[in-house]
Amino acid sequence: MGHNRSILRITGADRRGFLQGLVTNAVPEAPGSLAYAALLTPQGKYLADFFLWAEDEALFLDADRDQAPDLLKRLSLYKLRSKVAIEVTGITAVRGTGPVPEGAMTDPRHPSLGWRLYGADAKDDTDWDALRVAHCIPEAGRELIPEETYILEAGFERLNGVDFKKGCYVGQEVTARMKHRTTLRKGLTTVTVEGDAPIGTPIDADGKAAGVLYTQSGGRGIAYLRFDRATGAMAAGNARVTR
Repeated sequence: MGHNRSILRITGADRRGFLQGLVTNAVPEAPGSLAYAALLTPQGKYLADFFLWAEDEALFLDADRDQAPDLLKRLSLYKLRSKVAIEVTGITAVRGTGPVPEGAMTDPRHPSLGWRLYGADAKDDTDWDALRVAHCIPEAGRELIPEETYILEAGFERLNGVDFKKGCYVGQEVTARMKHRTTLRKGLTTVTVEGDAPIGTPIDADGKAAGVLYTQSGGRGIAYLRFDRATGAMAAGNARVTR
C-alpha cells in the first residue's frame, strides 16, 4: 500500500512525562488506543503530526516518513537529562476502512478514517484523498506545512489532536490564545472545484489573495482560506473555486 510512515520507539522511566511536556495532546497511558497529536514550534506553528500509542515498556510514535528524521532530531534535543531513549524501528504501518483486523486501533481523527494496524500486513484499497477531502482532513506535506501552519486553523480541535486541559507543552500559549479568539479568520475548509490545479495553487477573489488550494478529489478540494475574502467565485489558476 506504500503508506509512508516511520515508527519511533520511546523507552525509559521518563518517557511519558517527557512527551507530555512537548506534544499537543495527552499521551496515552494504557495500551489499546491511539492518540493524534502534533509537535509545535515555541511560536505555536506546526512541525509534525503523528499518532501515539502505549505498550507496557514503551511509547510508540507513528510519523510521516519524510518528517521522521527531523522529528527524531528535535525530540533528542529536548531530551536533556530525561531518562529516555528514542529509536527508529522497522515496524510497518497499515491503514484501512473495511473490517477491523485483530490488533488494529481506531483512527482517532474521524470515524470515516477506519483503523491503523502496526507490525502486520493487511490489504486495503480506500481512496484516501477522496475521504480526506470529504471530511477536510489535512495531511503532512500537503495541507500541513512545517513552520507555517497553525493547528487550530488546520482543524486539530475537530480532529481530536489538541487537549486544552493538559498542562504546558511547546507552543501551548499561542494555541490557547487562538482558541479563545471569538472566531478564526483563516483556516482549512472543503470547497467546490471546477477544473483542477496543482496542490499549493494560490486562490484569488476579485484580484485579491484569498488562500491556497490543496488536495482535490471528485470536484471538491481542501483549501486554506481567508474567510473575509472567500466569498463568491474564486480562481485557483484555471480552476474555479466556490465555498
